[in-house]
Amino acid sequence: MNVGCVILACALLLVASSGSKAGQTLKAPCRPGFSQNFYTVIVSRDALHGKSVLKVKFEDCQRSREVGFVSSDPNFSVRPDGSVYAEQELANLSEPVQFMVTARGFHDAHIWETTVKLALAGHPHPIALTKGGIEEMLSRAWDSQPRVIKFPRKHQRGSSSNGLRRQKRDWVIPPINVPENSRGPFPHMLVRIRSDQDKAAGIRYSITGAGADQPPSGIYNIDPISGNMFVTQPLDREERASFHLRAHAVDMNGNQVENPIDLYIYVIDMNDNRPEFHNQVYNGSVAEGSKPGSSVMQVTATDSEDSTTANGMVRYRILSQTPHSPIPNMFTINSETGDIVTVAAGLDREKVSQYTIIVQATDMEGNLNFGLSNTATALISITDINDNPPELTVRTFSGEVLENKVNVVVTNLTVVDRDQPHSPNWNAVYRIVSGDPSGHFAIRTNPITNEGMLTVVKAVDFEMNRAFMLTVVVSNQAHLASGIQSSLQSTAGVTISVQDVNEPPVFPVNPKMIRFEEGVPAGTTLTVFAAQDPDHFIHQIVRYSKLSDPANWLKINRTNGQITTMAVLDRESMYVRNNVYEATFLAFDNGSPQASGTGTLQIYLIDVNDNAPVLIPRESQVCERARPNSRVNITASDADADPNVGPFVFELPSFPASVRRNWTISRLSGDYAQLRLRIPYLEASVYEIPVIVSDSGNPPLSNRSVIRVKVCPCDDNGDCSATGAVAAAGLGTGAIIAILICIIILLSMVLLFVVWMKRREKERQAKPLLIDPEDDVRDNILKYDEEGGGEEDQDYDLSQLQQPESLDHIISKPAGVRRVDERPVIAESQYPVRPSLPHPGDIGDFINDGLRAADNDPTAPPYDSLLVFDYEGSGSTAGSFSFLNSTSSGDQD
Repeated sequence: MNVGCVILACALLLVASSGSKAGQTLKAPCRPGFSQNFYTVIVSRDALHGKSVLKVKFEDCQRSREVGFVSSDPNFSVRPDGSVYAEQELANLSEPVQFMVTARGFHDAHIWETTVKLALAGHPHPIALTKGGIEEMLSRAWDSQPRVIKFPRKHQRGSSSNGLRRQKRDWVIPPINVPENSRGPFPHMLVRIRSDQDKAAGIRYSITGAGADQPPSGIYNIDPISGNMFVTQPLDREERASFHLRAHAVDMNGNQVENPIDLYIYVIDMNDNRPEFHNQVYNGSVAEGSKPGSSVMQVTATDSEDSTTANGMVRYRILSQTPHSPIPNMFTINSETGDIVTVAAGLDREKVSQYTIIVQATDMEGNLNFGLSNTATALISITDINDNPPELTVRTFSGEVLENKVNVVVTNLTVVDRDQPHSPNWNAVYRIVSGDPSGHFAIRTNPITNEGMLTVVKAVDFEMNRAFMLTVVVSNQAHLASGIQSSLQSTAGVTISVQDVNEPPVFPVNPKMIRFEEGVPAGTTLTVFAAQDPDHFIHQIVRYSKLSDPANWLKINRTNGQITTMAVLDRESMYVRNNVYEATFLAFDNGSPQASGTGTLQIYLIDVNDNAPVLIPRESQVCERARPNSRVNITASDADADPNVGPFVFELPSFPASVRRNWTISRLSGDYAQLRLRIPYLEASVYEIPVIVSDSGNPPLSNRSVIRVKVCPCDDNGDCSATGAVAAAGLGTGAIIAILICIIILLSMVLLFVVWMKRREKERQAKPLLIDPEDDVRDNILKYDEEGGGEEDQDYDLSQLQQPESLDHIISKPAGVRRVDERPVIAESQYPVRPSLPHPGDIGDFINDGLRAADNDPTAPPYDSLLVFDYEGSGSTAGSFSFLNSTSSGDQD
């Protein structure tokens, strides 16, 4: 066994003896692997063969991964549950031993490793466990690495009577320990790898694995000829704690000479990292008055060093407390867990609301000599409890209020409470416990000032109560804490004086109902509607006036309130609703300021029979021949009320005699009767039939009403025909024929007028000429510029140049398209009026007038400078000038 390894194992055995417990206090996110990187166990010398010496714990976050354990030391084996046991007696182990346990997944390629360190009980440790001793130990471990590591000799597999023999290696290759943060020089030789066959043939050595030819590559290398293995740079355990390399030996041709051997390199931890708090400032709280031992908060610091060694074991302590009241050490901290608890009683938020504590975390199990430290601040707030009852500032409060006022503040009750403002422990609740049996007052709490606002919620009457003496109690919204007694200052008296004001007169009964028969004559006294003045302690005079009297039936006495009628009361008036007539009156005193009150008088009018019934309907019709359905149902309406209405009595008068001779009335019910023909046939016409209707009043009232009945010929269904309806209107057959003839004559005149208008319109379409069309020579004069065979030699189609006969093709053309030789579609100008036969002496004026008319006529040719000519010559339709000859007689000389 290597000496350096033994020394390192012995030192770490004592330093990390409590690593397992400390490691359990820091909870980290679950990740697969061994719970510890190093296991240190002290075993007795009499440990039996096959007895478990320790149990490595493997964390399986997936709870479904199957792993197998393998030990690098053949003297020890690992069971599937992680129990490590000895293959032989341990009595012959004179030195500490160290080996590696590897966990491999059955279904994946993951590999996890941990180191087991065994020491015998009672084995002396040559080096003191101090900072200098540890540095010396690490220096020896660095310098005392095994110088030569040989490839194990190969054993041939043989047979025996007992079957196959188990193959074992000749020796165990111990791990290589390299301290982190070494100062060099680099490269630094670690070991020499050699084969027993290097003397017979040239051997070439190489190493593979993470740190050699795999990332992070270049940390380790080997001389291929000498087999010297070097580390090329300082190591950091916090980045990588171990390396697993494989050493190879091949001949000059590259053929494997030895089986590869496993090299385990462990980076020895150095205390080069301070503990780090998760937060620089922690906030906690504890209620005031808490008992000693009450939990406050927890602070947590972690160290990136190996948690199984003293380098990563953090311990806590409190450096200072501010303020020191009531004592400097009100809190303590658990050195291992970082839990802060109270030490003594006496926390009072009203005195100290917050404490500031400086907490220190130190590694090396809190060793202040060579451990590294860090600090954090813990702010502890003292939360409030209701340990201070509210106290009224004075024992007696006073205020005053005007009578009849509501929702006004009488006085403010002030209170003092030392608890947390605007919290349930501070909010005041006021109660009136005596002095207000009728509930005139209430107390509301001002949420900002916590004052009690004593308010009038029910009007007070000076004549009833001139003053009030109230007793008020105040408490908190939250209950007092246990053991706290209520103060006597939470009760006070309130004196309230009521101020008298001039109150308006009040009608004792309002509204006041009285009953009278309608028809009461003017000047009748109905009642006395008087008001009372509530101000008993002041003598005042009350006067009256009328406010509302819709029908102007009433008047009131100004001094005593007597109501008298000014007109007859009529129940059937439009101002009466449900037999009740309402009027309002005003009563006012002579106080200062003057006060007034209103009262309503309701007069219930009892009905009397003062309205005669009226016949309904007033018009109807029947057939001229008596039929079963040829009758009229009649009834009556009466403005009075029961019993002055129906049942009604219907009868025909005795005069004129023709009424009863032609008609008869039969009773159907109390309110309805039936009027029908008494004779078989009555000539179609309109008849006014008088009917006498009487009600059931006492005495009864009657009314003579007239119903207009149209008697007309009826069809088979009993309905009046159109001719019959006309006849029933009072027209004879001759009158009807005359009306029809008038209608025919009127229609004929309209038709003749329409024909005449159309003919005149057609005449207006033709252009009126100044002279006879036979004598029109404007289109017959042609101008020739060359000689030829005459117009008959000119084969021209002049029809396109002639004036069109109709304007239809012009009107039908689209807008904007028009020939220049067409007559403009505009209103024609009016020619000057001339006598039909002009005087011979006026021929010059006649021609000039025609010329001016043609020049000013926009509808006359030429149109847009294009002249229209008629054809002149043989076959021309134009007239000749030959009839114009000179004469010496007549008007045309």
